[in-house]
Amino acid sequence: MCVDLAGLREAVRAYASGFDPALVAPGERAAALQALGAIEKTAAALACLLAAHTAAASPPGSQAGVADLLARASGTSRAAARRAMETAGRLAAQPEVAEAVRSGRLSWDQAELVSKAAEAAPSATGELLDLAQSSSLGELAEQVVRTVAQGADLEARRRRCHEQRALRSWSDAEGTWHLHASGPPEQGAKVMAAVQRLADACFEEARSQGRRERPEAYAFDGLVRLATLGPPAKAGYEVMVRVDLDALLRGRPLGGETCELAGYGPVPVSVVQDIMATEDPFLKAVVTKGKAVAGVAHLGRRPNAHQRSALDWLYPTCAVAGCGVRATCLQTDHRAEWAKTHLTVVDLLDRLCRRHHALKTYQGWALVEGRGKRDFVPPGDPRHPGTGARVPTGPPTSSGSASPAVTVPSSATST
Repeated sequence: MCVDLAGLREAVRAYASGFDPALVAPGERAAALQALGAIEKTAAALACLLAAHTAAASPPGSQAGVADLLARASGTSRAAARRAMETAGRLAAQPEVAEAVRSGRLSWDQAELVSKAAEAAPSATGELLDLAQSSSLGELAEQVVRTVAQGADLEARRRRCHEQRALRSWSDAEGTWHLHASGPPEQGAKVMAAVQRLADACFEEARSQGRRERPEAYAFDGLVRLATLGPPAKAGYEVMVRVDLDALLRGRPLGGETCELAGYGPVPVSVVQDIMATEDPFLKAVVTKGKAVAGVAHLGRRPNAHQRSALDWLYPTCAVAGCGVRATCLQTDHRAEWAKTHLTVVDLLDRLCRRHHALKTYQGWALVEGRGKRDFVPPGDPRHPGTGARVPTGPPTSSGSASPAVTVPSSATST
């Protein structure tokens, strides 16, 4: 076995030494990336499986040494190696997930998520494996959270999150400061809502000065202002809750009912009740029966408060399948040109991240017909809803606004 692995390593090394990306034909690059990614996933999986087996067969107390060995071999932290070994140990009872890992269909990060959910809800394994192939890691993580929550004691989890709350900071080798906080999601929602309010103020100041930066940069500035200057005069924060009416009245969700903080995942109904009982937050609640949200029309260009709440429900992340950008960084997009319809209807609105919004506006890309998360296709794709429409020719300017040379087709007009 070791001889075979040594030969495989030398073969890969020999291939890599002569590899020139410029020699890969344009039509073969996507397939090459897929193949290289699968090789990397499979190699990482085999290392973790071997480490887990070695730890299980070693005397008690020696597992830490195996984790150190895996960490050095893979170039990861000891904590990451320990988590990987725990995942590998679970795979012994999860043949579907193990096969996907060995074949290179799952990265180890994906395997860790799917394995946790499969342990809590074995019947969801196939659905999660399919989702892993078509979604981002963030979207997969959100679905795993929902899957695990269905069989969990959410009240006990809430107490555990509170007991384990923590905040730490450090500086990396480049001198960049990092901050990591963990705790109950409702407290995280409160912090992020306050940060976002101050980040919006930073954005307005920068725009008035002709500057434009990434949303994440303004969020950092908002955090600094919150820590150094305190909250704005109106200290209330905004929390978006999605809850089924029956669950709210009953006090707990049953059989597929929803109770969650948008962008933060499932929470017990007691969290919603606590928020509603306080006078400080401005609670946005979409109370539904199942997934249904009523479409309300008005004559303004921008969605009103009720419609924004509905959009928050429908699009906690970018509408593009596989994109996990969250709601605080999304832009509202009109499918039909508002200048022609003069109507703003929830059924004709989408939420897109800045990158996908720019592709739609300036290069004619579009979401396929439907609602919620779906594919995003370029002009000429047979699924493109505006097939035959003229494609814009001008790129966006450096500030992100449209170039005067751009001609936007009716299907690409945005808010």
